[in-house]
Amino acid sequence: MSTGLILAMILAVGIGLSLGLLGGGGTILAVPLLTYVAGFPAKEAIAASMFIIGVTSLVSVIPHAKRGNVQWRTGFIFGAAAMAGAFGGGLLGAQLPSVVLMVAFGIMMVATALAMILDRKVTKTGEERKKLPLVKILAEGLVVGLVTGMVGAGGGFLVVPALVLLGGLSMPAAVGTSLLIISMKSFTGLAGYLTSVSIDWGPVLVITVITVVGALIGSALGKHVPEKALKKAFGYLVLAMGVVVFLQELPLAYGLTAAAVIAGLLGTLLYRRSRELLTS
Repeated sequence: MSTGLILAMILAVGIGLSLGLLGGGGTILAVPLLTYVAGFPAKEAIAASMFIIGVTSLVSVIPHAKRGNVQWRTGFIFGAAAMAGAFGGGLLGAQLPSVVLMVAFGIMMVATALAMILDRKVTKTGEERKKLPLVKILAEGLVVGLVTGMVGAGGGFLVVPALVLLGGLSMPAAVGTSLLIISMKSFTGLAGYLTSVSIDWGPVLVITVITVVGALIGSALGKHVPEKALKKAFGYLVLAMGVVVFLQELPLAYGLTAAAVIAGLLGTLLYRRSRELLTS
């Protein structure tokens, strides 16, 4: 067993913690971990991450459901639409160059992270949050499924913001519901990839078990962490991993330029946000 694979198994605890605590971020960590640390080819890493995140999310739904943080109607409808999109995305992603997939992955990570860090307020009531329009849920699910199925993401980094920013769910409800959606569509995206990609199941199964343990710990910790802190932690985690992807996939000069642009954009947006709060 290689040193990289052993290190990947140790770091898999962090993937589980992120998923159990934040309802996403697991695949954002898993794909770079399997690619850059464990040494998996990019497409195999994407496919393996779908299995790891799918199993982990399914187990993690249980403690969140016990606390009433899963919106079942929204989750099943969004998840069904996302499954259809994820299968098509998986078929398409298996045919694209690896560098294209990873750079697209990084771009989406940065855009989503900025939305979460800025913490736009939601004015809907709790009752309204439970009654999202059927067409809106289906449309959002299909788009999120297609995009995340193509780049190998479990989808929490897009599902959680969609449920919070567009659907109006509270962060705890978005986290629990996201896990249900991710567990449904990860296996469908995996099926799309397995039509042309094979997986070394031995190390993947070991990493899956370790990730599940981390997720259960994260789920237990989640009820003690304030909602606003959860949202910002999620955003900064995703942003950091997006920068890492750019530095790994692009030539050094371009990677550093992308990192500088992201830092400048984040600073500008945070400054404008602080001005808005001061004048409101």
